[in-house]
Amino acid sequence: MKKSSMSITTMALLTVAAVLSLRNLPSEAEYGYSVIFYITMAAICFFVPSALVSAELASTWPQEGGVYLWVKEAFGPKWGFVAIFMQWVENLPWFPAVLTFVASSIAYVFNPEWANNRWFVLITIWVMLWLATFLNFKGMKLSAWLSSSGALAGTLIPGAVIILMAIGYLFAGKTPQITMDTSAFIPDLSNWNQLMLLSGMMVALAGMEMSAIHVTEMKNPTRDFPKAIFIACGLVILLSVLGALAIALVIPPAEISLAAGADQAFAAMFKIFRIPWMTPVMCFLLSYGAVTMVVTWVLGPSKGVLEVAKEGYLPQCWQRRNANGMPTTILIIQAVISSLLALVVLFMPTISGAFWLMSALTAQLYMVMYLLMFAAAIKLRYSKPDAVRPYKVPGGKLGMWLISGIAWLTSLFAIIVGFIPTPGVREKGTMYVLGYISFLLIGTLVFILIPLWLYKYSKKNPVQEQ
Repeated sequence: MKKSSMSITTMALLTVAAVLSLRNLPSEAEYGYSVIFYITMAAICFFVPSALVSAELASTWPQEGGVYLWVKEAFGPKWGFVAIFMQWVENLPWFPAVLTFVASSIAYVFNPEWANNRWFVLITIWVMLWLATFLNFKGMKLSAWLSSSGALAGTLIPGAVIILMAIGYLFAGKTPQITMDTSAFIPDLSNWNQLMLLSGMMVALAGMEMSAIHVTEMKNPTRDFPKAIFIACGLVILLSVLGALAIALVIPPAEISLAAGADQAFAAMFKIFRIPWMTPVMCFLLSYGAVTMVVTWVLGPSKGVLEVAKEGYLPQCWQRRNANGMPTTILIIQAVISSLLALVVLFMPTISGAFWLMSALTAQLYMVMYLLMFAAAIKLRYSKPDAVRPYKVPGGKLGMWLISGIAWLTSLFAIIVGFIPTPGVREKGTMYVLGYISFLLIGTLVFILIPLWLYKYSKKNPVQEQ
């Protein structure tokens, strides 16, 4: 029986599903026209370079393993293990954070007050997390279909709706809520809060490399994967800029700052257009898109960790796969850990505050992975010069140094800025500031040391035969 292959469109939509989240639009819209500067800088310095580098690395080494394989080829299995571990572990608190948004969206469909019920939020997180996990047991074909359909129904369609509403708002002759002048486009980067936003924008556009783990599912990955990456890149940048500006043009800044997320933003816009019945419909689509985004990320890094396990650097039970080739043990382990982390909903003063701090830590860990990935791309141009590269970052070695070098420095900048406490933490005094910095510093060091320790004391378990 001939194995079905993943099309360019499916891979592009899967990548969009992995990277773009409309839940970020309201916070981006709060900055008006200056959001163009932030997204442009993030695209030039980080997003586009990560797409170019991922396209070269994935087309040159299209075997399973993704970032683990690339970093391993450059610096050996130890640092490849660190890289994929960073990509994997940063997801563990991220899953509950995203599914909290899903719970809010579901609440908006039935009863908005449920969004403040801790048990409703927790149970929704658990149900959706395990649903995403078991769906991935069914194989890559179902996972890819869910991811692509989620990108279409939960991201592209709602994004297009919000942009069209803004256009209709302007054509109706209504006054834009933000004014256009030169100063509106250039933010004050001497302000720490502005630097934090720029760093956060880069993290929000991370994930282009994740879809490369599925590159072997394509019929001709060396030719088709770069095409899919560039299509996804254009869609993400376009929807990010236009979607954020659409909200900023229609909703007064004061209301955006009070909005808790995309659900409220849509509710406010539909109220202006006197079609409030559309709010639950759009919230359902947003929740579906967020769940399929989790489906994408549940499997992606897990396949890279499987390659580590197959090479004997993790306990032998981590190598177990089902009849569909899915890494069942790894999927169950990450679902259990994420389920336990979700319990923070019951104990922290605020739900958003709890996950915000964990999100700050996951951002630091993710940027460590990017430091290794971009460094590996440069190293491989010298250590593996004869490797066949169907797609190459333009400009030869100088071009690779320039593109990967800028992205590497950008990742380092994001890590450094990530240690700057939020205004709310700074207002509480020195002890809170020190606690915040200590949490991130110790957490980052611990999660880097874990794979190094596992590598050092691994028994090189042989690969289990299927």
